[in-house]
This record gives sequence, structure tokens and C-alpha cells, in this order.
Amino acid sequence: MIRAVIFDLGNVLVPFDTRRGYEALAAVNGLPPEEVKRRIAATGLVPPFERGEVSPEEFVRRLSAALHLEVSYERFCELWSSIFLPETLVPESLVEGLKRRSRLLVLSNTNAIHFAMIQQRYPILRHFDDHVLSYEMGYLKPAPEIYRAAIARAGCAPEEIFFTDDLEANVEAARREGIDAVRFESAEQLKRELERRGLA
Repeated sequence: MIRAVIFDLGNVLVPFDTRRGYEALAAVNGLPPEEVKRRIAATGLVPPFERGEVSPEEFVRRLSAALHLEVSYERFCELWSSIFLPETLVPESLVEGLKRRSRLLVLSNTNAIHFAMIQQRYPILRHFDDHVLSYEMGYLKPAPEIYRAAIARAGCAPEEIFFTDDLEANVEAARREGIDAVRFESAEQLKRELERRGLA
């Protein structure tokens, strides 16, 4: 029996498009979006930021320098978070229904700037009991350690957990830890998977 349901965040609950971010930053510094993308990648800052090894303030300072941006910390956070689209991919009613019969968690590769914004803008997160976040855990999916932390937070056996993620590598890593995991394709497909498990 499934006792806990774990959702990935980006492109499962909340849609995002990284190109929107490159374009928003490009509109401020005058560089082409592809050059913005190249410079961000060249810094190598994003993975350590998402593991919590770089503070938000240091990240903003170093990335602003690489992109020749002269904006406030708050403005940078707005630009950096412009990747997210307004409507969730999963209806809130589905999450509310799950909440009545199972423990709900988020398991996400994210950073402090993005997660703070997501909590403000997406009320759907209020239904979740806990959040297992890469920048707090010090690990990024598909590292086994972050799944083990999620299992501990779920408070049940791995086989009693259902997990969905849009990336197959992350789904496979969850399965290696004994979790019942499927790749997210759409809200309709997810609902069918939940129904098969008696959850919807």
C-alpha cells in the first residue's frame, strides 16, 4: 500500500522554460540569449548553488559580474526566477485529494532563490508535508543520498512510496532505492498511475 507520494517540482508541479530566463537577462545586459546561456554555464556556479555550496548573495554577485549586470539583488532574483510559468501542470484538486490519504513531499533539485519564489507564487505547495531540497541536502538527484533522505522524511518503507519526476534518470535512481517511481508525462497520465495504485 502506498503511504507517501513524492513529487518532483520543476516540470512536474511547476512548469519552467530556461530560455525565458536567458531572454530576461539578455534584455537587461544587451547580450544575445545564447551568450547569456554560455556565460552562465562557463561560471560552473549553478550545480554548487543547487547543492547549497554557494550562498545566494555570492551567487548573485559572481553571476552578475560574469553577465555584466548592474541590478539590485532583488531585481536579479526576479530575472533569475522568470523561467517559471504561472499555471501549475498538476491541478490543485488532485493534490488536495492525495493529501487526504497519504503523506505528501516535494523532492527537487533547486536553489534558495527559486524555491523562495515558488513558495510565494504557487499556493499548491501548502498541501505538502515536507520538502526535500538539493540546496538543503547537499546532493542533487540522481545521487542516492537525496532519495534516502526523502525516504526518511516520508516515514515509511521505500516500497510504500510513489514518486514522479520528468527525468528518466531520476526515476531510475528512485527505483534503485526501492521506490515505486514513474516518469511524469502529463496530469492525465499521472492520474491514471495514481488510480492504478488506489490513490485517485
